[in-house]
Amino acid sequence: MEKDYILELKGISKSFPGVKALDDVSMSVERGTIHGLVGENGAGKSTLIKILAGIYQSDEGKFFVEGEQCIFNSPYEARQKGISVVHQEIKLSETLSVAENMFLGNLMMKGGLVDWKGMRSRAEEIVDELGIDIDVNVDVSTLTVAKKQVVEIMHAINNNSKILIMDEPSAVLTDRELEVMFRLIKQLKENGITIIYISHRLNEVFELTDNVTVLRDGKHIGTLPTTELDQDKLISMMVGREMGHDYPKVEIEKGETILEVKNLNVKNVLNDISFSVQRGEIFGISGLVGAGRTELARAILGIDSIDSGEIYVKGKKVKYNNFSDAIKDGLGLIPEDRKLQGLIQIMSVKNNITLVNLDRITKGNVISNSLERSLGSEFSEKLGVITPSLETEVQYLSGGNQQKVVIAKWLFREADILFLDEPTRGIDVGAKAEIYRLMTEMVKEGNTIVFISSEMPELLGMCDRIMVMHEGDKKGILSREEATQEKIMSLCI
Repeated sequence: MEKDYILELKGISKSFPGVKALDDVSMSVERGTIHGLVGENGAGKSTLIKILAGIYQSDEGKFFVEGEQCIFNSPYEARQKGISVVHQEIKLSETLSVAENMFLGNLMMKGGLVDWKGMRSRAEEIVDELGIDIDVNVDVSTLTVAKKQVVEIMHAINNNSKILIMDEPSAVLTDRELEVMFRLIKQLKENGITIIYISHRLNEVFELTDNVTVLRDGKHIGTLPTTELDQDKLISMMVGREMGHDYPKVEIEKGETILEVKNLNVKNVLNDISFSVQRGEIFGISGLVGAGRTELARAILGIDSIDSGEIYVKGKKVKYNNFSDAIKDGLGLIPEDRKLQGLIQIMSVKNNITLVNLDRITKGNVISNSLERSLGSEFSEKLGVITPSLETEVQYLSGGNQQKVVIAKWLFREADILFLDEPTRGIDVGAKAEIYRLMTEMVKEGNTIVFISSEMPELLGMCDRIMVMHEGDKKGILSREEATQEKIMSLCI
């Protein structure tokens, strides 16, 4: 029986200055299926999606939608052919209602006027059809992240989408929100919508998809039915090598207490938090969204003010009025949002690496370009940053390489205590393995890591101890020997 392909790509190539993002990529997507698209950061997934969405045009090759060759010069033209994208970053108007957002760019008109009543009615029909619990009259700003993503999907459905591309839709969702999202995705498939699903979480790929396409270094490595794959085979296709052990944890002899927090309080955020961390330790912090993990790090580092409590760094009582004071004491932060808070996107790789330690590259109050290049190169190579050159703006690097630049920045600063807030979010399995390796190397050299993560396997795999938080409270600290996924979750909730 001949397969019904709704989308076919033949020999798609795309280059940017110094980078060939896609190299002769061909793939086909069956109608009414969920088709996984996976690969390491920099594999070409985002570029391919932007070509399908009309943001970029390919340099070579052709693609066909329902047998018709297409060249999209804008996202509008892609939507007219039934292709919509739900991006990882929410793209809604916060001050408009759910119904208004669903009709953005496609308003219903009646007698030359906007048909507000008709739009609300149609929005309610879509909500009912999908079995979603959302009031279409409330402002989007009042919704959870998960429900905002649902509104993005409903906007796509309202544009009569035949192909829905979902780019890392689960990156910021809790396990409970994921269940709702998965039910919705399966419902869309039953309704005949074809879904291209992009995710670094391979368990999701195996649960949801019918077929999987793997890209590596801009090339099409293969497309296989999901039932013919297992995790090891899929990872091998993605990275081109066997990964070995997932978590390279080694036992390091711990030193003195380097960080101690006593009875820390931030009104309505943190409640009487106490803990201590030793030199050479990887100290994990676990908790569901809203537990206060990021807020705790920001309070310790002087980014946010505290109401009461004491903080001791290297045995000295401190009270930081800003992050700069904490940096001078040897503390650093790899923030949850590396793009907005960890890097300056329009600056070069070397500029970002040296940004927090300009004194080291300054001679007579003037930055030494040769010294900056030399040290930028040293730390770029030490971290294995893959970049066309040190002058390349970091916005053009893959997510994994951007994260390595952030880490290189703090190694260059020689930070003794490094807070890592969700450092592996949104990066591929190969880059994750590199981050874990770097964490191990850092503690071997006497650094201390406070590791905030939503992924329990990596906390269990990398940490010496794990503190569990719930709604601003400390619920317990588990040693490596006693910590299990079940114990952590019971404390989380």
